[in-house]
Amino acid sequence: MDLTPEDALRLNVLLANPLKAVRIDESRMTLHALSEKGEAKIQLNPNCRDESYLRRVRETLSSHALGSPGGYPVYLKRWTRMGQARDGILESLLLLGEPEAVIALVNAAGITDELASRAWWASQTSENARCMLRQQLVLEGRMGPVLAEFLVEFLPFEEEARDQIRSVRLVLQGQLIDGEQRMKLWERGRHKNAFYVGFLQAVPDALPGESGANPAWENTSERLADLHAAGNPFAVQLCRLLSATGQNYLAGVEAVLKKPANQDVMVELMHALAGHAEVLPLERPRLETTSAIHRQVEGLLEAAGEEQAPELTALLQALPGAVHHIRAMLFLALLDEPVLDPVLSRTDAIGTVMRKKLMTVTVPVQEQIDILKDK
Repeated sequence: MDLTPEDALRLNVLLANPLKAVRIDESRMTLHALSEKGEAKIQLNPNCRDESYLRRVRETLSSHALGSPGGYPVYLKRWTRMGQARDGILESLLLLGEPEAVIALVNAAGITDELASRAWWASQTSENARCMLRQQLVLEGRMGPVLAEFLVEFLPFEEEARDQIRSVRLVLQGQLIDGEQRMKLWERGRHKNAFYVGFLQAVPDALPGESGANPAWENTSERLADLHAAGNPFAVQLCRLLSATGQNYLAGVEAVLKKPANQDVMVELMHALAGHAEVLPLERPRLETTSAIHRQVEGLLEAAGEEQAPELTALLQALPGAVHHIRAMLFLALLDEPVLDPVLSRTDAIGTVMRKKLMTVTVPVQEQIDILKDK
């Protein structure tokens, strides 16, 4: 069955002009098009079931944009969401009136600021905004602040903690939002500590807070001045943790450890800790218990004592009385998602029940934080 004559005529006239993007409002059976001249719309008049008619419309759009009536291959959904859409067809994807094609575009590595603007016109969702803010050209372009503003305004309606964390992390990039907005987001973390995790991942060395430096920081930084200047990663990381910014970071981790809302918050917190310590040149085997992490730390210290790890050896020799700080630093550096697996793989609990089950992880982690804060 073909399109109605009226719709076919209007659609062909529309397609005779250069278009930037097309979207279809299925509930109102209206086709919208964006061109250099502005926006245009066609009120569709189906002569069969709406679903079948929309398929005919999309076949017409596909024939024009891709030279094939087959339309967008939605069965490639997973592939295209992984950013594998070819750069050469990105503009064409916006002319199909197919939401999944827009998702393919926003995940594509070749997306530009201009294409991001068109994609945003075609489909404004928080997931699309997050995808585009991962791309450097979009982040640095005029669409970066637009997408960040949307994500900030949408945060109260974001239901999943993982999405809240990702949105906060992404909007904290560069200068997308101003200092006042940053403080408002941080303050909201008192009620939703998933926001804190976004800060820990995005700006671990620039967190709001009033923590002072560890009492040992001044002496430590003086004794490690030469190693720090030489770029010894262990010296740099230890000074970082004992400084005022490092103590702010540890306070942020503490705030999340006290009352994580669900499993996603804990998983992302472990990712934040791992990311904070990625500067350390450590082998990171899969360690599923805090006991295994303690054994790994002792192995590292033993190897350093035997001068098998020159940079760590140099740190121990420069600070023989600070082994407790060094041990705690290494413990936190070896934390990652696998340490949660023995608990989370056996329960889908959230809230208080989950927190009780996770005490085998959170208590040892808190102990190491206390050591670095000299509590």
